[in-house]
Order: sequence, then structure tokens, then C-alpha cells
Amino acid sequence: MLTKINHIGIAVKSLEASLPFYRDNLGMVFLGSEEVAEQKVTVAMLQIGESKIELLEPTSEESPVAKFIEKSGPGIHHLAYEVENIEASIAKLLAEGARMIDEKPRSGAHGTRIAFVHPKSSGGVLTELCQPGH
Repeated sequence: MLTKINHIGIAVKSLEASLPFYRDNLGMVFLGSEEVAEQKVTVAMLQIGESKIELLEPTSEESPVAKFIEKSGPGIHHLAYEVENIEASIAKLLAEGARMIDEKPRSGAHGTRIAFVHPKSSGGVLTELCQPGH
């Protein structure tokens, strides 16, 4: 079902303040940024080897990321695993009793299709399934 870790999502208060550390100090390749209006965030994607780091800046106080930062502070928000078939992956998890935040895929950054597994089913870790756009 899973093919690799696609990215680690990190909640930040400001992309402008956070991006230089990852890009300049750590030397990660900046792949670009975009607003994901549906999730009320602007994301910046950075490449490290075969995986990516996704910095998430809330664009609204109503954003789940803003609420995460308010509760827990900036830091690791989620782990995203790449899948080949997101519908089949969701169906398998549901059939096995996992609780899903998204029972149907939705649009994610960079043309991906995503679905989140509820942290109560994954040991407290917000888990994202991510199918790259082709």
C-alpha cells in the first residue's frame, strides 16, 4: 500500500522567517510554494534526497494548522506516505477499522490527491496518504 515517505509536514508561523533555515542553512532544494485555499495554508516544499519537507503557514485563524500552532506551537504536524492508489488505500484502512478524517480524497499541494488518517488510529500521529499527480 505505501511506497515511501513522501514528506514531513512542519507547521510554521511564517514561511518568510522559516524558509531560510531549511533552504540556506540546511541546503535543501526549494521546490516552490503555493496556497492551498481549501486547507487555509500556504505551503513551501523542499527536497531532501528522495523525500520532502513541507512547511505549512496558516492563512487564516480558522486553519487546522493555525489551531495546531495555537495548541502545540510550531513543529512537526504530520507524516505523509506516498500511495499508488489512494482510493484503494482508504478502502483498505476503513475495512480494517481505521478512523479516517477524509473518507474520499481531496486536492493537495502540487497536484496531489490526499486523505488524512485520524491520529486516534495511528498512535497520535496525524498521517496523510498522498498520491502524486501524473
